[in-house]
Amino acid sequence: MTERDTTAQVEQAQSAALRLANVDAADRDAALGAIADAIRDNSEAILAANREDVEEAEAMLADGEYTQALVDRLKLDEAKLDDIAGMVESVAEQDDPLGETLEARELDADLELYKLSVPIGVVATIFESRPDALVQIAALALKSGNAVILKGGSEASESNRVLYETILSATEELPDGWATLIEAHEEVDRLLELDDMVDLVMPRGSSEFVSYIQDNTQIPVLGHTEGICHVYVDEAADLDMAADIALDAKVQYPAVCNAVETLLVDESVAADFLPTVVARYHDEGVVLRGDEATREHVAVDPATDDDWDTEYGDLELSIKVVSDLYDAVDHINAHGSKHTESIVTGDAERAETFMTGVDAASVFHNASTRFADGYRYGLGAEVGISTGKIHARGPVGLEGLTTYKYYLEGDGQLVATYAGEDAVPFTHEALDAEWNPGHRSRRD
Repeated sequence: MTERDTTAQVEQAQSAALRLANVDAADRDAALGAIADAIRDNSEAILAANREDVEEAEAMLADGEYTQALVDRLKLDEAKLDDIAGMVESVAEQDDPLGETLEARELDADLELYKLSVPIGVVATIFESRPDALVQIAALALKSGNAVILKGGSEASESNRVLYETILSATEELPDGWATLIEAHEEVDRLLELDDMVDLVMPRGSSEFVSYIQDNTQIPVLGHTEGICHVYVDEAADLDMAADIALDAKVQYPAVCNAVETLLVDESVAADFLPTVVARYHDEGVVLRGDEATREHVAVDPATDDDWDTEYGDLELSIKVVSDLYDAVDHINAHGSKHTESIVTGDAERAETFMTGVDAASVFHNASTRFADGYRYGLGAEVGISTGKIHARGPVGLEGLTTYKYYLEGDGQLVATYAGEDAVPFTHEALDAEWNPGHRSRRD
């Protein structure tokens, strides 16, 4: 595809975004329902395409070019497709994020200012091998009134193509160009140049990949990077609970970014806790590495300094014995990716110290890191999990795909009235009111 073609696609998306912002909530929800139905109805074709991707990925795995974690993320089946359709329906069930009055203020009698939620506009996403990511992102974009440009990994190209075609066939009533699939690296490079037309780009991948995107565009970037997550077993932990949480956080689905990569254990409970949890990990086939203090209690491979900064994305885990709560917090802040951290403790004050001291988008008390997910948070789905602090943080759902604008309702007022020696003062009173076009909530 030529640069002209890519530019034309983005221009169409820009036009579609303006029109999609004015499609009412009922029609957007109906379109989401149609997408869910179409995914279920077209499951045979989707799964056939996915089998092609998986077969090629398994060949690459045998050659050592792909990891098992990537192959696992790639696979779809009937149950997974039904979950994907259910996710789309869950997005439709969310409150309409558009047109919400976030703030209202009277500047003077019959002069009222309203701050309303609106779509961002044209959002572009570049994501990894999970085909369900395409559907999640498209559904959230539609619900929030944004046009979306989708670029998935080449390892999922057949799956993504059929899913995209399924979505388009179900949304023929929506503005043309509301969703666009690009596939070539050259198209991505051209896309990144169009900072006057694309409002936000959301890459999902490694820190190096996100940094590449940030370095090669002037478009605002909302990055989803690695998940180097920790579970800390405190001196006041219920050790049975801690073992259950540590196991779930690793083995329930190890290939995702909210799986735990490092287990931190307080030295005061290490002798009692480590033999039990290590035995359970071994039963699940987890490859373990530990620091010297860990290996005094259990037989595991030695951990290196690199292990503390590694996202395994597989049945692998590093273990470190720490001297106290503050040592755990220091380790996490030095080596974590600001994604999700968890403390297991029966002491509320120690939990508070941990939760306020750790710098991460999500911090849990007595719960598995695997709960860090847009669907589980009740957001319907997620575009990704932002580990930054600007605009959106944690699972990025509908709110993260909106911004705001100010509406001012007046009755012929002039700035000159409020300036100079005889200036009329502003009232600046908060209003408990929703914006109503052409109407003011308070009158003399």
